[in-house]
Amino acid sequence: MQVQFTVNGRAASVDVPPNTLLVHALREHLLLTGTHVGCDTSQCGACTVHVNGRAVKSCAMLAVQAHGAEVTTIEGMAAADGTMHPMQAAFKECHGLQCGFCTPGMVMSAVDLCKNHPNAGEGEIRELLEGNICRCTGYQNIVRAVQVGQKAMASA
Repeated sequence: MQVQFTVNGRAASVDVPPNTLLVHALREHLLLTGTHVGCDTSQCGACTVHVNGRAVKSCAMLAVQAHGAEVTTIEGMAAADGTMHPMQAAFKECHGLQCGFCTPGMVMSAVDLCKNHPNAGEGEIRELLEGNICRCTGYQNIVRAVQVGQKAMASA
């Protein structure tokens, strides 16, 4: 099936079997490997991308469901000049990563969280990030990064 969508601001078209997951279309056909495959069961959140401005787990969505949509991956978060998105900068500043495997999905989820809950406190941030698993950090620095990113996004 021919799937046409906009990915990171650019028109894209992929020819995929109808059962192809969005995560595989992004990684294997468009070579956007920042979106990670963790569990393939929508439990870990490593594959989180934005579809029409909403965070979705791309391992739980067929590529054909994204036909005509605006998709943003972690590669599309930085500005054209390479300046990091405020949430990316916050993760770097607060050491909100260790191995980095979960980081793209965490950042994508955190940006969506802050857009929809701009005044979320620590407890709410922890609750809203529940669908993203990190096996390294213990979440302390991730939550701190979201709080710093939240403030930076609000003032941007």
